[in-house]
Amino acid sequence: MIHDRHIFVVLDLSREPGMAMTDKAAAVKKVELPAEERLDEGLAVENAAIALRSSPDRFINRELSWLQFNRRVLEEAANKSHPLLEQLRFLSISASNLDEFFMVRVAGLIGQVREDVTARSPDGLSPAEQLVKIREMVSRLASDQQKRWTELRDDLLLEGIVIAEPRDLSKAERSWLDEYFLGHIFPILTPLAVDPAHPFPFIPNLGFTIALQLKRMGDGRMLNALIRAPNKVERFIRLPDFAETGAARYITLENVAVMFIAKLFPGYAVQGQGSFRVIRDSDLEIEEEAEDLVLLFETALKQRRRGVVIRLEIDAGMPAAIRHFVTEELDVPDDGVFRVEGMLALNELSQLVGLDRPDLKFAPYSPRSPERIRDHGSDAFAAIRQKDIVVHHPYESFDVVVQFLNQAVRDPNVVAIKQTLYRTSSNSPIVKALAEAAEAGKSVTALVELKARFDEEANIRWARDLERAGVQVVFGFIELKTHAKLSLVVRREMGQLVSYCHVGTGNYHPITARIYTDLSFFTADPVIARDVSRIFNFITGYAEPAALERMSVSPVSLKQRILDHIAAEVEHAKAGRPAAIWGKCNSLVDPMIIDALYSASQAGVQVDLVVRGICCLRPGMPGLSENIRVKSIVGRFLEHGRIYAFGNGYGLPHQKAAIYISSADMMERNLDRRVEALCPILNPTVHEQVLDQIMIANLIDNQQSWRILPDGSADRIVPQADEEPFNAHKYFMTNPSLSGRGKSLEHNSPRTLLSRRR
Repeated sequence: MIHDRHIFVVLDLSREPGMAMTDKAAAVKKVELPAEERLDEGLAVENAAIALRSSPDRFINRELSWLQFNRRVLEEAANKSHPLLEQLRFLSISASNLDEFFMVRVAGLIGQVREDVTARSPDGLSPAEQLVKIREMVSRLASDQQKRWTELRDDLLLEGIVIAEPRDLSKAERSWLDEYFLGHIFPILTPLAVDPAHPFPFIPNLGFTIALQLKRMGDGRMLNALIRAPNKVERFIRLPDFAETGAARYITLENVAVMFIAKLFPGYAVQGQGSFRVIRDSDLEIEEEAEDLVLLFETALKQRRRGVVIRLEIDAGMPAAIRHFVTEELDVPDDGVFRVEGMLALNELSQLVGLDRPDLKFAPYSPRSPERIRDHGSDAFAAIRQKDIVVHHPYESFDVVVQFLNQAVRDPNVVAIKQTLYRTSSNSPIVKALAEAAEAGKSVTALVELKARFDEEANIRWARDLERAGVQVVFGFIELKTHAKLSLVVRREMGQLVSYCHVGTGNYHPITARIYTDLSFFTADPVIARDVSRIFNFITGYAEPAALERMSVSPVSLKQRILDHIAAEVEHAKAGRPAAIWGKCNSLVDPMIIDALYSASQAGVQVDLVVRGICCLRPGMPGLSENIRVKSIVGRFLEHGRIYAFGNGYGLPHQKAAIYISSADMMERNLDRRVEALCPILNPTVHEQVLDQIMIANLIDNQQSWRILPDGSADRIVPQADEEPFNAHKYFMTNPSLSGRGKSLEHNSPRTLLSRRR
């Protein structure tokens, strides 16, 4: 396409696997045109833009975009502004993320190839083509993970944290390990011979195994054997500090097992050895119809444990004969085998992060309690009755949500509680409160989502416990996940029923609420309360809530509400009025939403998006998205809250802008195949907090932000020489939020960010 006296050659971006951050892959190449070729600029620009708008190249592949996100997570493992053990944590997270990616996303693509599915993704790639590009990117990513682990291991050594090899052990350590092995490891290890009488055993998902080639010393007979590492034993065994150096010395479980092979296979000599690890298909296939949904899921979970092997990771030092033996027995094709130059299962480095070394971790942070609730003697209902309030987690404590429900349990005037449960913690205070309320005679309804991936077992357990306590447990739709975060408390006041609502962007999970940034919106607005009740009725009774007054719900009306607002901004721009869209979400994938944003950009609407993870939109493309900027924030806390803002003819920020919070990302699964809620923010103080405080802080952050490039890769944002550094997470940790301040707001307002945005 031609623009500004140059021709911009758009590369075939959908065919590029993506590059490492250091490669600085360019999506658009700028070439100077000879003067005689500039005559038809306008027509060429128009034709190129029209072609691009209808081409699959306008989208970034979903899977490759996710891998780029996980690379940003890995890059934080090399961010020297983070303490050392926090860098190690990011490495562990990136490895764990990659495991889940294979268990679910890659497994799905392999299943499509197996079933000869050739349907192409919106960016134009078939399942087989996507797998080729995924493997290319994963190979580089996994290699960089191992490289970073080698560097971090050296850094840890300088801090007195040692991962020792058997050859490094002192005589005293070897003696201690001998006793430790016999007392703590030997009883739970099962040496497994593999021969015609002993078939190759089932290796569970993420199972870590040592493969051996043994020779019987008596007659020279060769034997293949396995040692499976137990799941419940820690990978890193801490050695006593015999030298009294203060160092924390560890040795891995696999090294200890190999050291004492003679105790497991007496009379045999080791001829060759190596470790391997399997990743299995862990997606659930659920029938459309089931008489007993809980029993169906219990059966499906058992089947999951025997899923097809998607990825086999093998120690690069494993001898060829053993490698052939393992791959043949597990029936893994060549393209599913990955030789690892380094340590397997880097996700288990999280154990080392738990070391008691506060000097190598982020300084502890204690979340604030909303002062307005304290102003009312910790009466949450009184505070909410005064006016709406937003609690910003993790900067403000999740305890206020638990307190809201506990107060409802104790209050004799509360007659009913309705609650969605998508994910929660073990020994959940939310579940406990609901059970106590039912036992106290209140009407309690819990909508438990059984399809919360990897939390299905916990949710089945909660469902059983709640039913025993007298809670009306509803499992919602088979074909739709209930992902909305809603709580409704109905209270008798002055002879009338008054409803108090909690609408959240995150799960009712006290543990993740310490590290996920989310919004908890409390209101007693009767209109919102009616809408929340209608959404609950939709889930329990299946009747579509056609009469929602302010809120929207997917898959019925949420997507259309967003599209209508985008279309309205286009009309404002065409009429010469200020037009702007701000958004904050985890993923932007839905093609209809992306195309609507492209149209908005072409109409002159200024679009600023904060997308933590997957982004299938190409920002900054001439003739397509030159008015769209996208950034990703990866830092101490996991950005999780969803906010959608529209200038409404006044631009952004503005007190008359339309602001929403939601449980929904801009993905087809959220908008078309889940029950999600979108809630408007109308109270002026909460409106100001969400727009002028939270959104602006995210947009101006230049300490933990990445600029998303048109090819899907990202550049770390670095402040200019004349630009003040700004860290959004530190700002929220040190500045009180607006709606929770109560009387304190009169004397201590948070510093404004509006001037910085301008």
